[in-house]
Amino acid sequence: MSERNGHELSEWFNAHGITEVECLVSDLTGILKGKIMPAGKYLNGGRPRLPDSIFIQTVTGGYPDDEDIRFWNPAERDMQLVPDPGAVYLVPWADDPTAQIIHDCYYLTGEPVELSPRSVLKRVLELFAARGWRPVVAPEVEFYLVKTNTDSDYPLEPPVGRSGRQESSRQSFSIDAVNEFDPLFEEMYDYCEAMDLDLDTLIHEEGAGQMEVNFQHGDPLKLADQVVIFKRTLREVALRHGMYATFMAKPMANEPGSSMHIHQSLVDGEGRNVFAGDDGEPSRLFHHFIGGMQQYLPAAMPFFAPNVNSYRRLMRTETSGSAPVNTEWGYDNRTVGLRVPVGAPEATRIENRLGGADSNPYLAMAASLACGYLGMLAQLDPRPPMVGSAWSAGNKLPDDIGPALAALRECKPLADLLGERFTNSYLAVKRAEHSAYFGVISSWEREHLLLRV
Repeated sequence: MSERNGHELSEWFNAHGITEVECLVSDLTGILKGKIMPAGKYLNGGRPRLPDSIFIQTVTGGYPDDEDIRFWNPAERDMQLVPDPGAVYLVPWADDPTAQIIHDCYYLTGEPVELSPRSVLKRVLELFAARGWRPVVAPEVEFYLVKTNTDSDYPLEPPVGRSGRQESSRQSFSIDAVNEFDPLFEEMYDYCEAMDLDLDTLIHEEGAGQMEVNFQHGDPLKLADQVVIFKRTLREVALRHGMYATFMAKPMANEPGSSMHIHQSLVDGEGRNVFAGDDGEPSRLFHHFIGGMQQYLPAAMPFFAPNVNSYRRLMRTETSGSAPVNTEWGYDNRTVGLRVPVGAPEATRIENRLGGADSNPYLAMAASLACGYLGMLAQLDPRPPMVGSAWSAGNKLPDDIGPALAALRECKPLADLLGERFTNSYLAVKRAEHSAYFGVISSWEREHLLLRV
């Protein structure tokens, strides 16, 4: 959807008969927060406000106990939500004509709220722009369709398709397996078309009921917006068809995890891919970008694997699928964390395969680009490309959220680039979630420890 000024926005509202506006902001976990307003009030200058404390709220709705967070802002300052004219979408499932608009957050002094994930991504993109570079990304988002389940202690199951049967085997790229859910996907595509989402392809993945949607390549901010809108849309469509759509990284123990791969390239002011040299071979900037990712991605893992569940996807087991376990790179190699697809020089790109589907797309894109940026600045050289299985190189990533948070806390270059206040707040939120998780006694503990130890 092309950018609109205030007048064009008013015309768009009138053309679609908009009566309500959903003012949306993504929090640190990727949950959409905001307010709903009458369209008339919104167009007449009504701008909603939210407290900045939404950016230190955990996925459970709680807040960190860290003293530095409480001291940071005991007053909970107001933020004004400012619409992005390029992030205006219909809500095609609403009974009344409704617009959903993604907003940026500013304090009443006019300064941007640096804790906003969207602000973090914009901050990174501005660093690239200052050097004449423009990142281009293409996300690939995996998800599961599962039977509805209101008991959180009961394991998830694949849904029942048109045949009346549950899928029980892994059918990668199977057209028939996708066709089992044709009515759902037809409605999904109708909704996405109404919102002008840049979807490319839909495929069946390795797991039972697991699918993947690929987006067209484009501007990172626009694509991050579209991913959060797509997630919301798919959940709604699935509910309308009597099932759930989940973006958990590892929703079922005996099925592969779900990822969000990010293809990345850089173009200069004339639109040329700077990852390709004049001779058609990968450029020095390409190699430095990979060098930076190899150096800093292990410390950035809390942005790609933000939850306790995320690390179950990255365990090397019989059901882990093709999830990477390190930051090795290679050409056309799906076992590495950093894959370089084979193609024409102008299409030279790097696929970051570390991220889970549960990651916040703004933060995952920001962190991935930031690691490459640091490598280009420091002219870091990568290790030689991996030939054969990268799993033989061993697991060199944090194996749990605790060690991952510790590594991020010690990485000053990333904190300086992403923002120290943001990084400290993110760490505090994730530590609080980790503590809350350990307050829950699992069914495994009751099964194996209750009467045996």
